[in-house]
Amino acid sequence: MSAPVLTEYRLVAHNTSSQSENRIHDDAVARQYGFRGGLVPGCTVYAYMTHPLVAAHGAAWLERGRATVRFVKPVIDGEEIAVGPGAATSDGADQTLVVRNPAGEECAMLTGRLESTAAEPPDLGAFPWAAQPAERPEGSRAELAVGRVMGTPELLCDAEQARAYADKIGEPLALYRGGAGYVHPGVYLEQANRALSGTVRVGPWIHVSSAVRHLSAARVGERLQTRGRVATLWERKGREMVELDLLVVALPDERPVAHIRHAAIWKLPLKTDG
Repeated sequence: MSAPVLTEYRLVAHNTSSQSENRIHDDAVARQYGFRGGLVPGCTVYAYMTHPLVAAHGAAWLERGRATVRFVKPVIDGEEIAVGPGAATSDGADQTLVVRNPAGEECAMLTGRLESTAAEPPDLGAFPWAAQPAERPEGSRAELAVGRVMGTPELLCDAEQARAYADKIGEPLALYRGGAGYVHPGVYLEQANRALSGTVRVGPWIHVSSAVRHLSAARVGERLQTRGRVATLWERKGREMVELDLLVVALPDERPVAHIRHAAIWKLPLKTDG
């Protein structure tokens, strides 16, 4: 059976983190790093991109879908963007989506699929809970060494949180609302960001990619923990990069919900003239 056709989703992008501690979402600070204005968070752009997938596959994609997303050009607050089908993959097994800005430039690319069965979850013991520090150390290569266990953010996904999140991103699908609704997958990447920013203090930083594998669907009313550690640390063209290996679990039974590899530039070089 062929996969349902993904349809285009058009909307006006909004900077959902304009008041964030991460000042890359502030217009003035973003311009110091060479951007036209404050960046719409990658986790918000990803949330927009999941809309065609869930519209096509329904709750099944939240239960056993997977996606890899890369952010290649900033989306700026107030831009009308189009989330539409991308080029076919070589084997035809995956579906692709591309975000285009008003100039037609590609800002983000996603490759995803709906698996026939739920993936086997990783070993829960490899993802220990850890308290987020009351006083966060300054981000550094030492503090983000490979294997470093990140502090665990928690979030109660009650009906009010679900409504507020859907309103924030302008999500029209009804399955995310109400006491029997599903947790939006964009929430998982927001919590992945919190695993980084709640463990160390970093200056303006940018989420660059994520690979997400759904293991079960989180439901409204559940409390989520996002556990994990540093998987990779490297430098590219003066940019300090980190990738986290994270597992989202639902309490109280510690049911694995999503396995995420989450990459970010945690230290940006300032733009220089010439």
